Amino acid sequence: MSAANLAGHLQRFFTDRLLGQLGASPHTVASYRDTFRLLLKFASKHHRRQASDLNVEDLDTKLVGSFLNYLEHERRNSARSRNSRLSAIHAFFGYVCPNEPGLASHCQRVLAIPFKRFERVPVEFLTSEETTALLNAPDATTWLGRRDQLLLQVAVQTGLRNAELTKLRRQDVQLGSGAHVRCLGKGRKARCTPLRADVAARLSQWLAEQPPDSTTPVFPTATGHPMSSDALQRLVARHISTAGKRCPSLQRKRVTPHTLRHTTAMDLLHRGVDITVIALWLGHESIQTTQIYLHADMAMKEKALACATQTKVVPKRYHPTDRLLAFLESL
Repeated sequence: MSAANLAGHLQRFFTDRLLGQLGASPHTVASYRDTFRLLLKFASKHHRRQASDLNVEDLDTKLVGSFLNYLEHERRNSARSRNSRLSAIHAFFGYVCPNEPGLASHCQRVLAIPFKRFERVPVEFLTSEETTALLNAPDATTWLGRRDQLLLQVAVQTGLRNAELTKLRRQDVQLGSGAHVRCLGKGRKARCTPLRADVAARLSQWLAEQPPDSTTPVFPTATGHPMSSDALQRLVARHISTAGKRCPSLQRKRVTPHTLRHTTAMDLLHRGVDITVIALWLGHESIQTTQIYLHADMAMKEKALACATQTKVVPKRYHPTDRLLAFLESL
């Protein structure tokens, strides 16, 4: 196998398969790109060769398995994130397999790596006190502090995803009457999310200080470039660490940019917003996705319990009326 073979297949996978044949969304392309950027760095270090010198066979089941363990134990990724990375790897080898018959058995072995099952725990979200502590964490006397504070405020109020926040441009923000932000979410679904008057006012002041070009990032880096997803994660982690000194409960939580999205949903739920409206707000494909917030809302469950009253009706035990049903009941 030539040294350029992996590079050639990977380039064609992105250009021909994802973009040309599937018309994948920018979010999907970015997610797959990030996966292979991590994988190639890991493989290069393991084989002590540059990424462009790697062969397809170098990405075998042993290396991919080690990479998945690295994601979980060193990068502290959740099982869900691990599975997302593995899905991208499966997609690549599923593309290579029919195009390189000589690599079919190798591809099949990688494709046989299973997704990891995980326990679905209630979503993590911030209380109002924790949210206030987080928003007060940045130093608002500096340019970076004001940027971070406004970014966190927009994140908590809109519930935008990590990639949706970092890709916001000046042209995506509509101020004045009916202030809102526009974004292209998962599945190429465009949606508009309204802005509170105070958030819109702060955004107006912030954008007045930025370059007037319509493609200017709303939350740029110090050099004026768009912020990366990793940079946003580090930003949240840094300010959570600061906020945790004033609000100790934050020290017991693992907070990511997605936690802020959960916080938005829970805040809307507590304010009595219908679950279908929350699904539209967050851009969920199905309302079943949004129902996880109903399970996480302990206050709502306690309220339902308080409404329950005892009755004098004695419950009756079910007795099967058929031998076959009795047999099944005994299993």
